[in-house]
Amino acid sequence: MAKKLTPMMEQYQKVKDQYPDAFLFYRLGDFYELFNDDAVKGAQLLELTLTTRNHSAKNPIPMCGVPHRAVDSYVDILIDKGYKVAICEQMEDPKKAKGMVKRAVTRLVTPGTQMDLNGDQARNNNYLTAISEKSGLFNLAYTDLSTGELKTTTFDSVNGVLNELINLQSKEVVSAGDLPDELLTAFKKRHILLSKQEKILKQAEISYLTQDLEDDGQKYVVSLLVSYLLTTQKRSLAHMQRAIYYRANAFMKIDHYSKTNLELMTNMRSGKRQGTLSWLLDETKTAMGSRLLKQWIDRPLIDPQAIAERQDKVEELLNHYFERSNIQQELIKVYDLERLAGRVAYGSVNGRDLIQLKTSLQQVPKIKYVLETLDSPVFENLTTRLDPLSDIAGLIDQAIVEEPPIAVTDGGVIKDGYNDQLDKYRDAMNNGKQWIADLQTQERQVTGINNLKIGYNHVFGYYIEVSKVNLDKIPRDRYERKQTLVNAERFSTPELKEKEALILGAQEKSVALEYDLFVKIREQVKGQIKRLQKLAKALSELDVLQSFAVVSEDYHFVRPQMNTGHNLQIKDGRHPVVEKFMGHQEYVPNDVKMGDNTDILLITGPNMSGKSTYMRQLALTAVMAQIGCFVPASRAELPIFDQIFTRIGAADDLISGESTFMVEMMEANNALSHATDRSLILFDEIGRGTATYDGMALAQAIIEYLHEHVRAKTLFSTHYHELTSLEKTLPRLKNVHVGATEKNGELVFLHKVSAGPADKSYGIHVAKLAGMPTTLLNRADEILKGLEHQDVQLTVKKADHKDQVKEAQSQEKPAAPAVEANGQLELFQPQPSRKSTSKGQKILHQLKELNLMGMTPMEVMNQLYEWQQKLK
Repeated sequence: MAKKLTPMMEQYQKVKDQYPDAFLFYRLGDFYELFNDDAVKGAQLLELTLTTRNHSAKNPIPMCGVPHRAVDSYVDILIDKGYKVAICEQMEDPKKAKGMVKRAVTRLVTPGTQMDLNGDQARNNNYLTAISEKSGLFNLAYTDLSTGELKTTTFDSVNGVLNELINLQSKEVVSAGDLPDELLTAFKKRHILLSKQEKILKQAEISYLTQDLEDDGQKYVVSLLVSYLLTTQKRSLAHMQRAIYYRANAFMKIDHYSKTNLELMTNMRSGKRQGTLSWLLDETKTAMGSRLLKQWIDRPLIDPQAIAERQDKVEELLNHYFERSNIQQELIKVYDLERLAGRVAYGSVNGRDLIQLKTSLQQVPKIKYVLETLDSPVFENLTTRLDPLSDIAGLIDQAIVEEPPIAVTDGGVIKDGYNDQLDKYRDAMNNGKQWIADLQTQERQVTGINNLKIGYNHVFGYYIEVSKVNLDKIPRDRYERKQTLVNAERFSTPELKEKEALILGAQEKSVALEYDLFVKIREQVKGQIKRLQKLAKALSELDVLQSFAVVSEDYHFVRPQMNTGHNLQIKDGRHPVVEKFMGHQEYVPNDVKMGDNTDILLITGPNMSGKSTYMRQLALTAVMAQIGCFVPASRAELPIFDQIFTRIGAADDLISGESTFMVEMMEANNALSHATDRSLILFDEIGRGTATYDGMALAQAIIEYLHEHVRAKTLFSTHYHELTSLEKTLPRLKNVHVGATEKNGELVFLHKVSAGPADKSYGIHVAKLAGMPTTLLNRADEILKGLEHQDVQLTVKKADHKDQVKEAQSQEKPAAPAVEANGQLELFQPQPSRKSTSKGQKILHQLKELNLMGMTPMEVMNQLYEWQQKLK
């Protein structure tokens, strides 16, 4: 038999049943309480004391709670850990309620709908994504609820969807139906919360959001997303902007692996922002400008005109230092207009938010004036979008006090003189308080009690307090006892009661009227949200452009010339982030020359010499150029790249059970399969994750495939010095090397890239720099000399036995194993059995017939593996 619940716990359980997958914060007075499993798990996650309700019961109910004023910090902890939180509020005044206080969930906070982001988080977007799939086609929509941004796109593969989710850093995905297992596995791996939405709004209900969309699939996924928001948030979404459809190939495509390798947003070693391109370029003055910068880096332009327009603006700001400084000074006073608009629509804006809005709007005419003084046509479009919203700024200035309290329900928000009735209430309150002060003076004189005082509290109202030693002096015909204290008595009088009713009545009416006035002001501001969002976009754009101008000046960047051909010429190029850490004087610049007749630079040189830095700096230069920034060089001409692919560094994907070499091959295959002749590819040490000859064969096959079939601009670094001979057979491949020299037996890196191949690897020298023991290094040097000598002997032996091998193959007779002078078997000598010799003949024949130019690296690897198994 189920145990009988109390009325309150029965109410709690009914609410909890509606939100089984969320922590339910249930309001009880000044606390939010959690019960049962929520309390047990919540106490652990939030480090709260776990108590029980109904201690004397046989099975007391687990319970823990948090103060209502501190609830947001606890909610944030749970959201950051990937949970949902339902906030259940008291919907009526407990003093006036008959029976159980009515309660209801007023909002459901989820990882993708978190609104109040502070500190560094305020400079990041928090995207909620919806996905729908039909016949292998995936429609995707995403929004940042705090700003109202709403976009949609389409992909034809799971990889495309997953790559976009990772780029967006979505913490939550909404779907109506089932999604492929591959996506679900990826969600678990990356801690992305999957939420289901059963009820979908009809198109007509959100037509204002989808009116610019043509495809029904895109309209549906936007409906799915907005339906989830309305279900969870239970309030106005007036700040949501019209859905914008974008094509992924309308921007430079960089997959998430490449973005990680290039450290565009996140430092690979620390996982933080410091040491990234985003960190370097961010001299923005506003949170919304910082967010837009990240969006630009995430999606570089490929339209030549759009790139030129941004660069024109940067150049203009760069050439006008004083005007730029004035703009910066005004932007510093601009708050986060995008998120202020969101709070206005949400109804969560307070008096201080409105003062921030007014302050921001007051800077707009000054910024506009500075741009107009530049008298440059490049800013005409931006200047026209700088609407100062003087009507809204004037309303707030007229109505809201300069330093309002945080709460909007306790009064003190509206200025004197804004509303006649409010002024009358306040006059009554002020006069009443003066009357109280006069009464206190009068009663002291009448009674002779000098320490008599008149006070007030919420329970007993106004009272006259007299210490017990003076009780014999009070006029008992007028004083009525109200409360007894340890050392005093409290009294009232008929005239004090009468005045109390007038004062408290005026105060209560004043507070209620103030709140009504504030709500009306908020609604007037809400009606202008679209104008406010348009202004926010213009200011954000200006903020990013001035940031580009600042870093371009500080770090001596130059404007790149962009072309739609294949000519790439960089003079004195630098890695901008490394240079910032090292200093401009210490960094060694390098040229990159890849004209129309050069597609591949084959880079050799020792480890730690700077090959990876050289490769990365080209990719970062391309990204910077195509977001509209100037670039780290003394001169630069660049083609407009459609995609960047990188394979730099080695890392196992342990969660997926994939080895370093498999990850390397997958990333290489992704580049070979999708790159075009307008792409940029960076391959660092491809093939080193397997046996030497396997790796070398794959590396050469990849280079040849790139040269003959892809023709993308490619930087390919390698330790396989044998590959440098490809320059003789591949006309669009050039050898370059990073220099190093020996001085007194010590290795000195020159960090200078020069034409031609490196003369040797210097591997043992690098080991010495790493601090390896001297005896170990000496032994390594002996082994190296022995191997080099053996390699020469093997080459001679192969030449001497060429005729012998031919004869053995023609007669298909077992050949005696060739023996070196040192007694070792010669490598690659045919085995002595007729069966294996026959197999070898077949494989040799297949090898001769093999069309390497028509195969992908993965196909080459599979063929090698098949032959290897046959020879076992």
